Amino acid sequence: MQTTLEILTHPLLQDTRHGFFTRKGGASSGLFAGLNCGRRSTDQSEMVAINRARVAVAMGVAPEGLATVKQIHSADVVTLTDGDDVVATRDIAADGLVTNRRDLALAVLTADCQPILLADSRAGVIGACHAGWRGALGGVIEATVQAMQTLGATQIRAVIGPSISQRAYEVGHDFMEDFLAEDPDHHRYFAGGPNGKPMFDLPSFGLSRLRDAGVVAEWSQHCTYSDPDRFFSYRRATHEGQVDYGRLISAISLPS
Repeated sequence: MQTTLEILTHPLLQDTRHGFFTRKGGASSGLFAGLNCGRRSTDQSEMVAINRARVAVAMGVAPEGLATVKQIHSADVVTLTDGDDVVATRDIAADGLVTNRRDLALAVLTADCQPILLADSRAGVIGACHAGWRGALGGVIEATVQAMQTLGATQIRAVIGPSISQRAYEVGHDFMEDFLAEDPDHHRYFAGGPNGKPMFDLPSFGLSRLRDAGVVAEWSQHCTYSDPDRFFSYRRATHEGQVDYGRLISAISLPS
């Protein structure tokens, strides 16, 4: 069984310990083969626990120091400071986390949605958010940035990790109309697809939201849908008729 983790990093976050973990190096098998970290998947809970423990080790924190939330495609953000119960946080419905603690790694789970890791290392503040189209449109990115600023962040850098790319993201016309109703300028995130339906550019939308919020930001350029050996993908699993899918994890921590 392969146990070596594959961890993608980015120069913008070089002053932190961070990683966009691929599916490689996990204990799960079958549909979830590899590093499935989704506690709400139908994978064996023991395998998920092993996988998450491996991530915690890689991030330099105790297993209980790997902070996650119950993701619901919202704009809600949890701030963790000294004394907060990190284990209990896992059952809080939210999609962003921020902290100034050095004993924690903030993590989000994705399978096509955007995992965004953020940091102001000089201020000692980090953040992570799960931003699918619904959360991004609803303001989770801006809410995460604002929560970091409340803790003292002033110069935030962010990286969008492996996400579904525009060439793989066909949507309905009603989907596009919802975006245009919010702002007609959103038309620039859509292009015509081979089946006559719009193709949505989720990472470009996320980058725009980050940069409009004053954040220096980049996308890793990895498409989850197009690389099944490295990434889980909800849409690919759906197209293949699978009954479930694995969840990738992305995490960030401050240097100790």
